[in-house]
Amino acid sequence: MKPLVFKKSRRAAARGQEPERHKMHIAKGDTVRVISGEHRGKEGKVLRVFPKEFRVEVEGVNIVKKHKRAASANEESGIIELTAPIAASKVMLLDPKSGEPTRVRRRLDKDGTAERVAVKSGQPIPRVKAK
Repeated sequence: MKPLVFKKSRRAAARGQEPERHKMHIAKGDTVRVISGEHRGKEGKVLRVFPKEFRVEVEGVNIVKKHKRAASANEESGIIELTAPIAASKVMLLDPKSGEPTRVRRRLDKDGTAERVAVKSGQPIPRVKAK
């Protein structure tokens, strides 16, 4: 007699996996403050966002030294400093009215587009246009 085999549904199979991209409350160009960790209290502009890793790169925060070897004879080798990404949960957006860190809500505009709203003041947080 053939044994019974229960096939897993797609939903059950996907339950144990991380999502492909995390929903980010931060976008490139936003001004944020680090709320925990070694760099707590520092403010800076978001340089890059990594939604797959749920990390952000903030200007002037988490600076690491990298040893670079010269790739060709005319290139220079040495130790360079660059910013490394930190977890997106460690940063908070700044309120446009008071400049204090705030949580973010989403609200639909009159034209149907979602805008970010600061919880503390209720002011909309504009998205910085990419150049």
